[in-house]
Amino acid sequence: SAGTILKGFAHESSMSPFANDPPHVWPGIFDSVPPEFSSFMVEPAFSINETTFCIWRKYTDESWVHGDIVFPNENDPDGSADLLHILDGSPITYQQWAEEYYERSLSIAAIQHIYANRQLSQAVIAQLNSALLVNELQKDIKRLATQLLPSRPACSCK
Repeated sequence: SAGTILKGFAHESSMSPFANDPPHVWPGIFDSVPPEFSSFMVEPAFSINETTFCIWRKYTDESWVHGDIVFPNENDPDGSADLLHILDGSPITYQQWAEEYYERSLSIAAIQHIYANRQLSQAVIAQLNSALLVNELQKDIKRLATQLLPSRPACSCK
């Protein structure tokens, strides 16, 4: 309810905790994390000791924030650019990533349809996975919409 916090781990990053002996998270990564996100910091599922970057944005913030960090002088030292590039809001970026990851072609029209938050139909779903039926997604869509967008109504399928 406070906003969003995100941490990532790029194992090949020079800021990897395992690049140090003994291993430790890079200084400053968790500096200034707002108290609203304190439960995040102690959640075992997030493996806080395996972190190369952490960013957050409270609903009142105008942009993403990170701790006071002295970064190594290199390209993408914490690995965040590589790991987060898919979140640039572009359907084309997602299509390129998904086609490489899933090793198959995907319809840009279907991806654009979803990015525009339009109503899902069997025709759109079939463009991405012809073996999947719309009624098989209803439960997942409602659960995700409730978890990810609690202040917005769940998207619908027809």
